[in-house]
Amino acid sequence: MWVLHSPQIIQPPISPLQFNHRTASITAKPPSTTFICCFSTTSAAKSAVETTNKNSVIQLLCKKGNLKQALQLLSPESNLTQQTYELLILSCSLHKSFPDAFAVHRYLIANGFDEDPFLATKLIDMYTELECIEYARQVFDKIPRRTIYTWNAILRALTLAGYGVEALSIYREMNRIGMPCDRFTHTYALKACVVSESMTSLLKKGKEIHGQILRHGYETHVHIMTTLLDVYAKFGNVVHASYVFYAMADKNVVSWSAMIACYAKNERPLEALNLFHEMVYEISEFAPNSVTMVNVVQACAALGALEQGRVIHCYILRRNLNSILPVTSALMTMYARCGKLEIAQKIFDQMDNRDVVSWNTLISSYGIHGFGMKAVSIFKEMLNRGVKPTAISFVSVLGACSHAGLADVGKRLFNSMVEQHGISPSVEHYACLVDILGRANRLKEAAKVIQDMKMKPGPQVWGSLLGSCKIHCNVEFAERASAQLFKLEPTNAGNYVLLADIYAEARMWDEVKRVKQLLDTQGLEKVSGRSWIEVRRKIYSFTSVDELNPQIELIRALLAEFSGEMKQQGYIPQTQLVLYDLEEKEKERILLGHSEKLAVGFGLINTSKGETIRITKNLRLCQDCHTMTKFISRFTGREIMVRDINRIHHFHDGVCSCGDYP
Repeated sequence: MWVLHSPQIIQPPISPLQFNHRTASITAKPPSTTFICCFSTTSAAKSAVETTNKNSVIQLLCKKGNLKQALQLLSPESNLTQQTYELLILSCSLHKSFPDAFAVHRYLIANGFDEDPFLATKLIDMYTELECIEYARQVFDKIPRRTIYTWNAILRALTLAGYGVEALSIYREMNRIGMPCDRFTHTYALKACVVSESMTSLLKKGKEIHGQILRHGYETHVHIMTTLLDVYAKFGNVVHASYVFYAMADKNVVSWSAMIACYAKNERPLEALNLFHEMVYEISEFAPNSVTMVNVVQACAALGALEQGRVIHCYILRRNLNSILPVTSALMTMYARCGKLEIAQKIFDQMDNRDVVSWNTLISSYGIHGFGMKAVSIFKEMLNRGVKPTAISFVSVLGACSHAGLADVGKRLFNSMVEQHGISPSVEHYACLVDILGRANRLKEAAKVIQDMKMKPGPQVWGSLLGSCKIHCNVEFAERASAQLFKLEPTNAGNYVLLADIYAEARMWDEVKRVKQLLDTQGLEKVSGRSWIEVRRKIYSFTSVDELNPQIELIRALLAEFSGEMKQQGYIPQTQLVLYDLEEKEKERILLGHSEKLAVGFGLINTSKGETIRITKNLRLCQDCHTMTKFISRFTGREIMVRDINRIHHFHDGVCSCGDYP
């Protein structure tokens, strides 16, 4: 939260070389200066000519980019015009020079332009570009005659600086005094709703602005409505976003792309692909741009839709979008998440230019496949080539260490963030470190990391500890972590379910019942398991204990046959995972109805012999499904790939690529 300081009286204008940023402030009124004027008429005429010439010279210098030379012609008694000051202000913005901007501002005040609303608007825009929001606000506060342009300028300034709450208070004040709002006002107010950290509390404000837009007749303005759609999307409110989209009389490529992105980023990838198909093949008047394609490729990645991803890749090549770095990185991610790591590597190798995002993508691609040491070696290669790592680089490489059991390597990398690269660890980095140690069954060490954190541990951190407790069935630390999570995320059903799972594995049935009662009391429901499989370019979705698939009886019979074969070899169904008081046979039936098992069965029935089966799941792969999929891969001689929320498992000949590492 920035604090607005009252303007202070300053001395007469100084040269840019004498500027001190730390002590600078803007005067409300310049010091008075007495001039003794005893010019003849001829002298006055001569002075007027000189003033005109000076204005012309300064304007010409600004237009040619010679700001420093233009500043040398300034003096307190210069009678510069509004146009000259406008060009000086624009030049300061262009040169990103705060000292020069400050000097121009002071000369402007000395010349009596401090009450000019047009120049005040330009000054606010200038300070916005220079990221000096406190000075922009001082300019705004000093202007008695504010126009819509002045109001919009400060609204834009606060929004771009991330002060969403303050920007919305400006918008509220405009409505209170009856200042007419235009399309820019509504657009900046909408954007202000999603730039604040307390985003969820501003959804109601976004809906209020939606009402204002409708009342003032802006529902036909494509830019405003696209911004509104994007606001709902960022709040995860897909229903309202789709309502806005389909109500739009006119749409452009930006609005289509925004709706596709809304679906892709809110766990509705199938709808994203369907909408893209409608945009290209049914509407056909809009040519998708690179932003569209990034979101479509991300939707393919989310579904594990390799064949559709390949078709999209061909479309990208035909439209010459493959040289755009975000598109290329999205393609790498898609192929990696669909199990084609070698194609992701090939795309990377063929790139003419690579940025840090490209390297991060390759590191995380190897990480989710369980190749931790390879990911670390790529990270080191990136450093050797002079590419400066970002905070995301460390999230990628630490995640790779977590999946591969590289606890000590991960700790060294974490420590190197500050010591070698000057990057302060965020909550996400601490969550990665806790996950690394927790998975390695170093739970006391993980708890010590949380205790010593220099910031308040958030849900990510405690969630990492609770997840590790599930892996190792540690009740003590699970209760400690869940207690914090219940305070931080009281409506997250997943935390309650995870604790109940831990109690169930420890055979603490009274505690299981207690946690389930907490769920019921708060009206929370467990997230249903869902899996997807692509067969001949069509996506099929399965939920746990699915009754709707026309082949369900055939799938169940096949899975029951596998279960019987496994039992003869010593397999015992892990019925403790079923948190209901049911008979064992019913619990086994529920286990066999897990969505990933149904998807595997469907794949075996509907694909050719020897074809790889690729499954995507929205939750973590349960241990019983992991065990059964290993058996199926050996029994059928098929390769099965399952991508869950954490990593990719490659099952072949009864072995998983994860090496059974948790």
